[in-house]
Amino acid sequence: MKEQYKSMAKVFSVAPMMEWTDRHCRYFHRQLSKQALLYTEMVTTGAVIHGDRDHLIGFDDTEHPVALQLGGSDPQALAEATHICADWGYDEINLNVGCPSDRVQSGRFGACLMAEPDLVARCVEAMKAVCDIPVTVKCRIGIDEQDEEQALDTLVDQVLSVGCDGLTVHARKAWLQGLSPKENRDIPPLNYDRVYRLKQRLPHVHIAINGGITGLDAAQTHYEHVDGVMMGRSAYHNPALLADVDRELFGADQSPDLFDVARAMIPYIDAHVERGGRVNQVARHMLGLFQSRPGAKRWRQILTVESVKPDATSQVVEDALAALR
Repeated sequence: MKEQYKSMAKVFSVAPMMEWTDRHCRYFHRQLSKQALLYTEMVTTGAVIHGDRDHLIGFDDTEHPVALQLGGSDPQALAEATHICADWGYDEINLNVGCPSDRVQSGRFGACLMAEPDLVARCVEAMKAVCDIPVTVKCRIGIDEQDEEQALDTLVDQVLSVGCDGLTVHARKAWLQGLSPKENRDIPPLNYDRVYRLKQRLPHVHIAINGGITGLDAAQTHYEHVDGVMMGRSAYHNPALLADVDRELFGADQSPDLFDVARAMIPYIDAHVERGGRVNQVARHMLGLFQSRPGAKRWRQILTVESVKPDATSQVVEDALAALR
């Protein structure tokens, strides 16, 4: 799968989301869409270099195409982590230049790096030097009092000059002082036109858009202006939306049956439990699968209550499906 997806006319991806897009979530999402590009949670360079790699960056081959998002600002550490992750088999390595949380700022990575485009370029250059897979950047259109036109162009031009393979732009500023990470996802106004103008200026560069996108009709509109659409919370809370991605965006004959998707998770849960895992570690990502359908509340209740029990098995999913009928 490596590099193939970047040659596609359009790319649809599920955003990297901390505490959400873990390996179990991604395996589940892959049952819903074969075309979507999936992202890991952000992983810091220190965690990759020194941590339990199988736990932190392990994934199932079914997840391809899958990208790993790194957090860091030291070019040498990013190069070492990139080399490790590329060898692990990822299809893309993405540098986080968009997360506004205090914890990320204190580590000098995430959105605060919008103020240091030279450093970001050195990081990308170091990452590119140690792998032969795409290295991309996810950023904001600016931070705090920055001018959105100048700040975004400066960052983009500098990373492209060292070989960056593409960018995903969250079409909002990040306010590093005064707003929480949650508020930074909603309060700063969306400026899709700014991202469209970036693509117009750089027609041969892969540009994807992120921020406030809640449905596939909106995605189709964005594809008139950019190459990729990244969807976050809407895809997570209403995963049935992903079941229509391949048909509506990529011309597949039909959407997968949601009952079949749920059943496809049963052997995965069995294997996870056999390795010492807990059912709820997988089932928590499946709660929204039948959103707005008759019986959806009971589905969520059974998964939520029963999957946390120490002796829970995949039978929990069968019981929850039975409640839907």
